[in-house]
Amino acid sequence: MHKICTDIIIEAPINEVWDLLTDFESFDKWNPFITRIKGELEPGSRLDVYMQPPGMKGVNFNPVITKVEPVHEYRWIGNLWVKGIFDGEHVFRIEELENSRTRFIQCERFRGILAPLILSLIGERTRQGFESMNNNLKKECEKE
Repeated sequence: MHKICTDIIIEAPINEVWDLLTDFESFDKWNPFITRIKGELEPGSRLDVYMQPPGMKGVNFNPVITKVEPVHEYRWIGNLWVKGIFDGEHVFRIEELENSRTRFIQCERFRGILAPLILSLIGERTRQGFESMNNNLKKECEKE
């Protein structure tokens, strides 16, 4: 299994971070990595997601929400072409810290026959996309 994880500390209360992270309609205004999500944030629902890692062509895919724990975490599982070729479980997790601060964690675990090959090609750009999203989430939540 291969994994990419990033995290960032945000100077904002956990509920404010959660509200922005789950306001899919606003993603195109602040999120340079995942610019579109359509669908319901509930287990079993299929989303319509458009993701564009820096310097790469964007990709549209339709992951299934597997877990929603309000104000703490949601995750989905998606695949490229057919299940088992290149599958990814994407996790968005937020943790409450002292003094109205929040840690945002974004991870994806990749599995499948082509995972090592595809990650050797797109892994670093994907990590950059995570970090860009994290930084923009921080800026948006910390606006006064």
